[in-house]
Amino acid sequence: MRIAAIARGEPVESIDTPALVVDLDAMERNLAAMAAFARAHRVRLRPHAKMHKCATIARLQMAAGAVGVCVQKTSEAEALADAGIDDLYLSNEVIDEAKLARVAALAQRVRLAIAVDSQLGVERHAAAIARSGATIDVFVEVDVGQGRCGIAPAAAGELAQQVVAHAPPEGRLRFAGLHAYHGSAQHLRGVAEREAAAHHAAAQARAAQAAIGALGIACPLVTGAGTGTFAFDVASGVWGELQAGSYLFMDRDYADNDVAPSAPRFEHALFVKSRVISRGAAHAVIDAGHKSHAIDSGPPLLWHCAGTWASGGDEHGIVRPPPDGDSGDLPALGETVWLVPGHCDPTVNLHDRYVGVRGGLASGVVEAVWPIEARGCVA
Repeated sequence: MRIAAIARGEPVESIDTPALVVDLDAMERNLAAMAAFARAHRVRLRPHAKMHKCATIARLQMAAGAVGVCVQKTSEAEALADAGIDDLYLSNEVIDEAKLARVAALAQRVRLAIAVDSQLGVERHAAAIARSGATIDVFVEVDVGQGRCGIAPAAAGELAQQVVAHAPPEGRLRFAGLHAYHGSAQHLRGVAEREAAAHHAAAQARAAQAAIGALGIACPLVTGAGTGTFAFDVASGVWGELQAGSYLFMDRDYADNDVAPSAPRFEHALFVKSRVISRGAAHAVIDAGHKSHAIDSGPPLLWHCAGTWASGGDEHGIVRPPPDGDSGDLPALGETVWLVPGHCDPTVNLHDRYVGVRGGLASGVVEAVWPIEARGCVA
Protein backbone atom coordinates (compact mmCIF):
# COMPACT_ATOMS: atom_id res chain seq x y z
CA MET A 1 0.00 0.00 0.00
CA ARG A 2 1.32 3.42 -0.91
CA ILE A 3 1.04 6.17 1.65
CA ALA A 4 2.12 9.75 1.07
CA ALA A 5 5.38 10.61 2.81
CA ILE A 6 5.36 13.46 5.28
CA ALA A 7 8.40 15.08 6.89
CA ARG A 8 8.92 16.77 10.22
CA GLY A 9 8.48 20.53 9.92
CA GLU A 10 6.03 20.46 7.02
CA PRO A 11 2.90 22.57 7.45
CA VAL A 12 -0.42 20.97 8.37
CA GLU A 13 -1.77 21.87 4.95
CA SER A 14 0.71 19.49 3.31
CA ILE A 15 -0.80 16.40 5.02
CA ASP A 16 -2.57 14.29 2.42
CA THR A 17 -6.20 13.40 3.05
CA PRO A 18 -7.83 11.54 4.59
CA ALA A 19 -5.34 11.28 7.46
CA LEU A 20 -5.40 10.48 11.17
CA VAL A 21 -3.93 13.50 12.94
CA VAL A 22 -3.05 14.02 16.60
CA ASP A 23 -2.94 17.51 18.09
CA LEU A 24 0.13 16.87 20.24
CA ASP A 25 -0.39 19.91 22.46
CA ALA A 26 -3.92 18.81 23.38
CA MET A 27 -2.89 15.16 23.79
CA GLU A 28 -0.07 16.06 26.15
CA ARG A 29 -2.40 18.17 28.29
CA ASN A 30 -4.79 15.22 28.52
CA LEU A 31 -1.91 12.90 29.35
CA ALA A 32 -0.68 15.18 32.14
CA ALA A 33 -4.17 15.75 33.57
CA MET A 34 -4.94 12.05 33.99
CA ALA A 35 -1.48 11.28 35.35
CA ALA A 36 -1.86 14.08 37.91
CA PHE A 37 -5.30 12.80 38.91
CA ALA A 38 -3.96 9.30 39.53
CA ARG A 39 -1.02 10.61 41.56
CA ALA A 40 -3.23 12.89 43.64
CA HIS A 41 -5.59 10.02 44.49
CA ARG A 42 -2.80 7.48 44.97
CA VAL A 43 -4.11 4.97 42.47
CA ARG A 44 -2.26 3.15 39.72
CA LEU A 45 -2.89 4.11 36.12
CA ARG A 46 -2.85 1.41 33.45
CA PRO A 47 -4.39 3.03 30.35
CA HIS A 48 -6.08 0.94 27.72
CA ALA A 49 -3.84 0.69 24.65
CA LYS A 50 -6.63 -0.93 22.63
CA MET A 51 -7.64 2.69 22.09
CA HIS A 52 -4.43 3.94 20.45
CA LYS A 53 -2.66 0.64 19.49
CA CYS A 54 0.66 2.50 19.36
CA ALA A 55 3.89 1.67 21.19
CA THR A 56 5.14 5.27 21.09
CA ILE A 57 2.01 6.48 22.85
CA ALA A 58 2.23 3.64 25.38
CA ARG A 59 5.79 4.73 26.18
CA LEU A 60 4.62 8.32 26.67
CA GLN A 61 1.94 7.14 29.08
CA MET A 62 4.41 5.02 31.05
CA ALA A 63 6.92 7.87 31.15
CA ALA A 64 4.17 10.01 32.69
CA GLY A 65 3.62 7.47 35.46
CA ALA A 66 1.47 4.63 34.10
CA VAL A 67 2.53 1.23 35.44
CA GLY A 68 1.89 -0.39 32.06
CA VAL A 69 -0.97 -0.66 29.58
CA CYS A 70 -3.99 -2.85 28.93
CA VAL A 71 -4.84 -4.64 25.70
CA GLN A 72 -7.87 -6.69 24.69
CA LYS A 73 -6.40 -9.16 22.20
CA THR A 74 -3.49 -11.59 22.22
CA SER A 75 -2.23 -10.15 18.94
CA GLU A 76 -2.33 -6.61 20.37
CA ALA A 77 -0.17 -7.77 23.25
CA GLU A 78 2.28 -9.43 20.86
CA ALA A 79 2.51 -6.36 18.60
CA LEU A 80 3.22 -3.99 21.51
CA ALA A 81 5.67 -6.43 23.11
CA ASP A 82 7.52 -6.67 19.79
CA ALA A 83 7.77 -2.88 19.87
CA GLY A 84 9.28 -2.86 23.36
CA ILE A 85 6.33 -2.49 25.76
CA ASP A 86 7.16 -4.80 28.67
CA ASP A 87 4.23 -4.55 31.12
CA LEU A 88 0.90 -5.65 29.66
CA TYR A 89 -2.48 -6.69 31.00
CA LEU A 90 -4.59 -8.69 28.57
CA SER A 91 -7.89 -7.68 30.16
CA ASN A 92 -9.95 -10.28 28.37
CA GLU A 93 -10.60 -14.00 28.44
CA VAL A 94 -8.50 -16.38 26.33
CA ILE A 95 -9.81 -19.93 26.16
CA ASP A 96 -8.45 -21.32 22.86
CA GLU A 97 -5.46 -23.57 23.52
CA ALA A 98 -3.49 -22.33 20.50
CA LYS A 99 -3.86 -18.76 21.74
CA LEU A 100 -2.96 -19.85 25.26
CA ALA A 101 0.35 -21.18 23.92
CA ARG A 102 0.99 -17.70 22.49
CA VAL A 103 0.06 -16.11 25.81
CA ALA A 104 2.48 -18.42 27.60
CA ALA A 105 5.27 -17.58 25.14
CA LEU A 106 4.58 -13.88 25.63
CA ALA A 107 4.79 -14.29 29.42
CA GLN A 108 8.37 -15.51 28.95
CA ARG A 109 9.48 -12.09 27.67
CA VAL A 110 7.27 -9.45 29.33
CA ARG A 111 5.43 -8.97 32.60
CA LEU A 112 1.97 -10.19 31.67
CA ALA A 113 -1.41 -10.38 33.37
CA ILE A 114 -4.67 -11.84 32.10
CA ALA A 115 -8.34 -12.05 33.09
CA VAL A 116 -10.27 -15.27 33.74
CA ASP A 117 -13.94 -15.94 34.42
CA SER A 118 -14.19 -19.75 34.29
CA GLN A 119 -12.70 -22.84 35.89
CA LEU A 120 -11.81 -24.14 32.43
CA GLY A 121 -9.91 -20.93 31.74
CA VAL A 122 -7.88 -21.28 34.94
CA GLU A 123 -6.98 -24.90 34.23
CA ARG A 124 -6.01 -24.23 30.64
CA HIS A 125 -3.88 -21.24 31.67
CA ALA A 126 -2.19 -23.28 34.37
CA ALA A 127 -1.30 -26.02 31.90
CA ALA A 128 -0.03 -23.66 29.18
CA ILE A 129 2.03 -21.53 31.56
CA ALA A 130 3.50 -24.59 33.27
CA ARG A 131 4.76 -25.88 29.92
CA SER A 132 6.44 -22.53 29.20
CA GLY A 133 8.12 -22.16 32.57
CA ALA A 134 6.89 -18.56 32.82
CA THR A 135 4.68 -16.97 35.50
CA ILE A 136 1.56 -14.89 34.88
CA ASP A 137 -0.65 -12.62 37.00
CA VAL A 138 -4.32 -13.62 36.94
CA PHE A 139 -7.29 -11.37 37.65
CA VAL A 140 -10.71 -12.89 38.31
CA GLU A 141 -13.22 -10.94 36.23
CA VAL A 142 -16.49 -10.05 37.92
CA ASP A 143 -19.59 -8.80 36.12
CA VAL A 144 -20.34 -5.49 37.86
CA GLY A 145 -23.17 -4.42 35.59
CA GLN A 146 -22.35 -4.72 31.91
CA GLY A 147 -23.66 -8.23 31.37
CA ARG A 148 -20.76 -9.28 29.18
CA CYS A 149 -17.82 -11.27 30.56
CA GLY A 150 -17.31 -11.95 34.25
CA ILE A 151 -18.75 -14.14 36.98
CA ALA A 152 -21.24 -13.24 39.69
CA PRO A 153 -19.58 -11.65 42.75
CA ALA A 154 -20.58 -14.56 45.00
CA ALA A 155 -18.59 -16.95 42.79
CA ALA A 156 -15.37 -14.90 42.92
CA GLY A 157 -14.00 -16.65 45.99
CA GLU A 158 -14.23 -20.13 44.50
CA LEU A 159 -12.51 -19.05 41.28
CA ALA A 160 -9.81 -17.14 43.16
CA GLN A 161 -9.22 -20.27 45.24
CA GLN A 162 -8.69 -22.25 42.06
CA VAL A 163 -6.12 -19.71 40.86
CA VAL A 164 -4.32 -19.81 44.21
CA ALA A 165 -4.12 -23.61 43.93
CA HIS A 166 -1.77 -23.04 40.98
CA ALA A 167 0.44 -20.49 42.75
CA PRO A 168 4.24 -20.74 42.93
CA PRO A 169 6.30 -22.67 43.81
CA GLU A 170 4.17 -25.61 42.66
CA GLY A 171 2.35 -23.66 39.96
CA ARG A 172 2.82 -20.64 37.74
CA LEU A 173 -0.30 -18.52 38.34
CA ARG A 174 -0.24 -15.52 40.69
CA PHE A 175 -3.63 -14.34 41.91
CA ALA A 176 -3.50 -10.58 41.26
CA GLY A 177 -7.01 -9.50 42.29
CA LEU A 178 -10.27 -8.57 40.62
CA HIS A 179 -11.07 -7.17 37.20
CA ALA A 180 -14.22 -5.04 37.56
CA TYR A 181 -15.15 -2.92 34.54
CA HIS A 182 -18.62 -1.56 33.81
CA GLY A 183 -18.30 -0.64 30.14
CA SER A 184 -21.88 0.41 29.46
CA ALA A 185 -21.76 2.92 32.32
CA GLN A 186 -19.07 4.91 30.52
CA HIS A 187 -21.51 6.42 28.03
CA LEU A 188 -24.43 7.33 30.24
CA ARG A 189 -24.73 11.05 29.56
CA GLY A 190 -25.82 12.45 32.90
CA VAL A 191 -23.48 12.73 35.87
CA ALA A 192 -26.10 11.29 38.24
CA GLU A 193 -26.73 8.30 35.96
CA ARG A 194 -23.04 7.45 35.72
CA GLU A 195 -22.53 7.94 39.43
CA ALA A 196 -25.41 5.58 40.23
CA ALA A 197 -24.00 2.94 37.85
CA ALA A 198 -20.55 3.36 39.42
CA HIS A 199 -22.00 2.93 42.91
CA HIS A 200 -23.68 -0.29 41.79
CA ALA A 201 -20.41 -1.52 40.30
CA ALA A 202 -18.57 -0.69 43.53
CA ALA A 203 -21.11 -2.66 45.56
CA GLN A 204 -20.65 -5.66 43.27
CA ALA A 205 -16.87 -5.42 43.52
CA ARG A 206 -17.06 -5.22 47.32
CA ALA A 207 -19.24 -8.33 47.36
CA ALA A 208 -16.64 -10.14 45.27
CA GLN A 209 -13.87 -9.00 47.64
CA ALA A 210 -15.91 -10.32 50.56
CA ALA A 211 -16.39 -13.70 48.88
CA ILE A 212 -12.64 -13.96 48.37
CA GLY A 213 -11.81 -12.80 51.89
CA ALA A 214 -14.24 -15.32 53.39
CA LEU A 215 -11.95 -18.07 52.07
CA GLY A 216 -8.90 -16.51 53.69
CA ILE A 217 -7.49 -15.19 50.40
CA ALA A 218 -6.08 -11.68 50.15
CA CYS A 219 -7.29 -9.60 47.20
CA PRO A 220 -4.28 -7.46 46.23
CA LEU A 221 -5.98 -5.13 43.74
CA VAL A 222 -9.21 -4.18 42.00
CA THR A 223 -8.57 -2.95 38.46
CA GLY A 224 -11.04 -1.38 36.07
CA ALA A 225 -12.75 1.99 35.52
CA GLY A 226 -12.98 3.99 32.31
CA THR A 227 -13.01 7.54 31.00
CA GLY A 228 -16.68 7.98 31.88
CA THR A 229 -16.60 6.73 35.48
CA PHE A 230 -13.03 6.91 36.80
CA ALA A 231 -13.70 9.84 39.14
CA PHE A 232 -16.61 8.00 40.80
CA ASP A 233 -14.66 4.74 40.88
CA VAL A 234 -11.77 6.41 42.70
CA ALA A 235 -14.14 8.09 45.15
CA SER A 236 -15.56 4.68 46.10
CA GLY A 237 -12.22 3.57 47.48
CA VAL A 238 -12.63 0.17 45.79
CA TRP A 239 -10.46 0.53 42.70
CA GLY A 240 -6.70 0.71 43.05
CA GLU A 241 -5.95 0.80 39.34
CA LEU A 242 -7.60 2.78 36.54
CA GLN A 243 -7.88 1.48 32.97
CA ALA A 244 -9.24 4.63 31.33
CA GLY A 245 -8.02 5.02 27.75
CA SER A 246 -10.15 7.36 25.65
CA TYR A 247 -9.32 10.41 27.81
CA LEU A 248 -6.12 10.76 25.79
CA PHE A 249 -7.93 11.51 22.50
CA MET A 250 -11.46 12.33 23.72
CA ASP A 251 -13.75 11.33 20.87
CA ARG A 252 -17.09 12.96 20.16
CA ASP A 253 -19.09 10.35 22.03
CA TYR A 254 -17.21 10.75 25.31
CA ALA A 255 -17.31 14.52 24.95
CA ASP A 256 -21.13 14.30 24.84
CA ASN A 257 -21.09 13.19 28.49
CA ASP A 258 -21.71 15.75 31.20
CA VAL A 259 -18.44 16.07 33.13
CA ALA A 260 -18.33 15.13 36.80
CA PRO A 261 -17.23 18.06 39.01
CA SER A 262 -14.34 16.03 40.44
CA ALA A 263 -12.98 14.90 37.05
CA PRO A 264 -10.38 16.69 34.90
CA ARG A 265 -11.52 18.25 31.64
CA PHE A 266 -10.10 16.61 28.55
CA GLU A 267 -9.76 18.08 25.06
CA HIS A 268 -10.30 16.68 21.59
CA ALA A 269 -6.87 15.54 20.39
CA LEU A 270 -7.66 13.05 17.59
CA PHE A 271 -8.88 14.26 14.22
CA VAL A 272 -9.41 12.98 10.71
CA LYS A 273 -8.22 15.52 8.18
CA SER A 274 -10.39 15.58 5.07
CA ARG A 275 -10.82 17.79 2.05
CA VAL A 276 -13.79 19.05 0.07
CA ILE A 277 -13.61 17.30 -3.30
CA SER A 278 -16.99 18.30 -4.72
CA ARG A 279 -19.58 21.02 -4.20
CA GLY A 280 -23.26 20.80 -4.97
CA ALA A 281 -25.80 23.56 -4.79
CA ALA A 282 -26.65 22.72 -1.19
CA HIS A 283 -23.90 20.40 0.03
CA ALA A 284 -20.16 19.79 0.10
CA VAL A 285 -18.54 16.38 -0.33
CA ILE A 286 -15.42 15.42 1.65
CA ASP A 287 -13.02 12.55 0.96
CA ALA A 288 -13.37 10.81 4.34
CA GLY A 289 -16.06 8.14 4.46
CA HIS A 290 -16.67 5.08 6.60
CA LYS A 291 -13.25 3.65 5.72
CA SER A 292 -11.64 6.64 7.46
CA HIS A 293 -13.64 6.94 10.68
CA ALA A 294 -16.03 4.75 12.66
CA ILE A 295 -19.67 5.67 13.16
CA ASP A 296 -20.74 2.88 15.54
CA SER A 297 -21.08 5.49 18.30
CA GLY A 298 -22.66 8.07 16.07
CA PRO A 299 -21.42 10.65 13.57
CA PRO A 300 -18.23 12.68 13.77
CA LEU A 301 -18.19 16.25 14.96
CA LEU A 302 -17.34 18.88 12.33
CA TRP A 303 -14.56 20.86 14.00
CA HIS A 304 -14.93 24.62 13.61
CA CYS A 305 -16.90 24.10 10.43
CA ALA A 306 -20.41 25.32 9.75
CA GLY A 307 -22.78 22.56 8.72
CA THR A 308 -23.98 19.13 9.64
CA TRP A 309 -22.40 15.79 8.69
CA ALA A 310 -24.22 13.07 6.76
CA SER A 311 -23.02 9.70 5.56
CA GLY A 312 -21.82 9.61 1.96
CA GLY A 313 -20.71 5.96 2.01
CA ASP A 314 -17.32 4.27 2.18
CA GLU A 315 -15.23 7.03 0.63
CA HIS A 316 -17.30 10.18 1.05
CA GLY A 317 -18.88 12.36 3.68
CA ILE A 318 -21.51 14.99 3.04
CA VAL A 319 -21.63 18.38 4.72
CA ARG A 320 -24.96 20.18 4.61
CA PRO A 321 -25.80 23.72 5.77
CA PRO A 322 -26.66 24.17 9.44
CA PRO A 323 -30.39 24.36 10.26
CA ASP A 324 -30.32 28.16 10.41
CA GLY A 325 -27.81 28.65 7.58
CA ASP A 326 -27.51 28.31 3.82
CA SER A 327 -25.10 26.86 1.28
CA GLY A 328 -22.93 29.96 1.50
CA ASP A 329 -21.85 28.76 4.96
CA LEU A 330 -20.39 25.54 3.59
CA PRO A 331 -16.65 24.96 3.09
CA ALA A 332 -15.38 25.72 -0.39
CA LEU A 333 -14.05 23.28 -2.95
CA GLY A 334 -10.53 22.23 -1.92
CA GLU A 335 -10.93 23.43 1.65
CA THR A 336 -9.84 21.32 4.63
CA VAL A 337 -12.52 19.91 6.93
CA TRP A 338 -11.53 18.41 10.30
CA LEU A 339 -13.57 15.60 11.84
CA VAL A 340 -13.62 14.55 15.50
CA PRO A 341 -14.41 10.81 15.28
CA GLY A 342 -17.49 9.52 17.04
CA HIS A 343 -15.47 6.60 18.46
CA CYS A 344 -11.69 6.73 18.60
CA ASP A 345 -10.84 3.02 19.06
CA PRO A 346 -12.25 1.59 15.80
CA THR A 347 -11.25 4.76 13.95
CA VAL A 348 -7.61 4.21 14.91
CA ASN A 349 -7.88 0.62 13.69
CA LEU A 350 -8.57 1.91 10.17
CA HIS A 351 -5.21 3.68 9.86
CA ASP A 352 -1.54 2.72 9.62
CA ARG A 353 -0.07 5.84 11.21
CA TYR A 354 -0.63 8.97 13.22
CA VAL A 355 0.59 12.33 12.02
CA GLY A 356 1.45 14.34 15.12
CA VAL A 357 1.03 18.10 14.75
CA ARG A 358 2.44 20.80 17.03
CA GLY A 359 1.04 24.32 17.16
CA GLY A 360 -2.59 23.62 16.35
CA LEU A 361 -4.55 22.41 13.36
CA ALA A 362 -4.82 25.78 11.66
CA SER A 363 -1.17 26.76 11.43
CA GLY A 364 0.85 24.03 13.10
CA VAL A 365 3.59 21.84 11.68
CA VAL A 366 4.23 18.11 11.57
CA GLU A 367 6.39 17.00 14.47
CA ALA A 368 6.09 13.22 14.33
CA VAL A 369 4.77 10.26 12.36
CA TRP A 370 4.03 7.23 14.52
CA PRO A 371 3.19 3.73 13.30
CA ILE A 372 0.07 2.07 14.70
CA GLU A 373 1.71 -1.27 15.38
CA ALA A 374 -1.39 -3.08 16.62
CA ARG A 375 -3.66 -1.96 13.81
CA GLY A 376 -5.72 -4.93 12.63
CA CYS A 377 -4.77 -7.05 15.68
CA VAL A 378 -8.18 -8.54 16.39
CA ALA A 379 -7.26 -12.14 17.24
